[in-house]
Amino acid sequence: MITRFLTLPLILVLTGLSAVAMLIPALHALVNEDHSVSRSFAYSGILGMALVMIVGLAMSGRERSGQSDLQNLLSLFLAFSLLPIFLAVPFYEGLETTTFLNAYTEMVSCITTTGATLFENPARLGDTLHLWRGMVGWAGGLLIWVSASAVLAPLHLGGFEVTATAEPGQGEAYSGRFQRATSDRRIRQITLQLGPIYVGLTCALWLLLLIGGDQPMVALIHAMSTLATSGISPIGGVQNAGSDITGEMVIFLFLLFALSRLTFSSDTITSVRPGLQNDPEFRIGVLLVIAVPLLLFSRHWLATFEIEEAVTLETALRALWGGLFTVLSFLSTTGFESADWGVARDWSGLGTPGLILLGLSLVGGGVATTAGGVKLLRVYALYLNGRREMERLVHPSSVGRASAGGRRIRRQGAFIAWIFFMLFALSLAFVTVVLAFLGMEFQEATVLAIAMISTTGPLAQVAAETPINLLELGVASKLVLSAAMILGRLETLGIIALFNPGLWRD
Repeated sequence: MITRFLTLPLILVLTGLSAVAMLIPALHALVNEDHSVSRSFAYSGILGMALVMIVGLAMSGRERSGQSDLQNLLSLFLAFSLLPIFLAVPFYEGLETTTFLNAYTEMVSCITTTGATLFENPARLGDTLHLWRGMVGWAGGLLIWVSASAVLAPLHLGGFEVTATAEPGQGEAYSGRFQRATSDRRIRQITLQLGPIYVGLTCALWLLLLIGGDQPMVALIHAMSTLATSGISPIGGVQNAGSDITGEMVIFLFLLFALSRLTFSSDTITSVRPGLQNDPEFRIGVLLVIAVPLLLFSRHWLATFEIEEAVTLETALRALWGGLFTVLSFLSTTGFESADWGVARDWSGLGTPGLILLGLSLVGGGVATTAGGVKLLRVYALYLNGRREMERLVHPSSVGRASAGGRRIRRQGAFIAWIFFMLFALSLAFVTVVLAFLGMEFQEATVLAIAMISTTGPLAQVAAETPINLLELGVASKLVLSAAMILGRLETLGIIALFNPGLWRD
């Protein structure tokens, strides 16, 4: 029965798994004697499983040749756009004090690992609803982990187009192990390979946060949010957690998984020499994590020398740590803010360094990780191309010193990366203009556009001069933000690939 269930279209499989997952918060609410919320999740889960069974039975009489890669890409788009409607039903029924559109927007934010919340006051949501938000965000992160290799890589999308030899969105030219397995089988194999790693890392971080002093529910949601880079928190952020700086240090180590997929897999090797120390994505990410906080730290003596202030070693270390943690958090598009971030701002003399956080979120993390943004590999491809052009200015007849893979990244990869940059910039401009047209101030529209497309929702609270209240936005603005989150998660090239005629001929 499980084998037959897994042969259904990907969107039906995801719907069935979501329905089963609803039983967990139902049991949690039942144990806490919150019967209204428990019934909402239990009834929604049972009805969802019944619906999937009915549709599965209706499709059982047809002969299926298996899902193509483009069909799986369409299912991935539906998972981010239509599945949140189902996920929002128990959230809406359990909260009872909000509109369904707010619940839908919240679920889109969670499943796309954006983490932008409409409910700024965490006390408005019960523990069960916070658990559901964390679970949806965590599942969205796992979906990105698996779909990166199982769906996006064969189509040369999601950053793989930089190193692939075929055109983005075309899966006919891929080679290697992808030719020896059908799409359905590939999804199962990669899920079995990466799923235990994802679960194991989450459980390890949960235990470490528990040891550090966090409450069990808080530690669990922060662990899930860290691995999914969603930035979801039931207490308003890790700065309010009981584990204090110990918890931040542990989270810092696990955020490194968002800089490069080579930290947990070997399917995105971009260097001839193996090893994480030779991975360009990881090296660029570490460089940014070290350089930006040091610049902020050194600005204390460069720009605030006229301010007489007692400087202690403890204050200096707290300022440096606040910068390190927050920079890595926003570079990985997680959006957690260190408890010492305020000290780092005061130390550097910057009142609201939102522009720095916006820039880090735009760069993003590694290819095929849960991080959003432009991705470090595309930045590296443009860097290689720029360095080569500068060499040719000095030595016009020189020959590039690189392997075949390096030449691919430097030439065609840089061209495609530049196209992606332009599409990314056009998407940002379009969303900003639409939000401004709907009555939003230009600064707020720009911050929200970057936050949604880079899947770094907490930017709405920390990047602007005053936090942006998403709950007060109009219906049209919330729909635009939802569409921007989906666009940022699938990326513009993925949306364009959906218009491939081969997808709609059946």
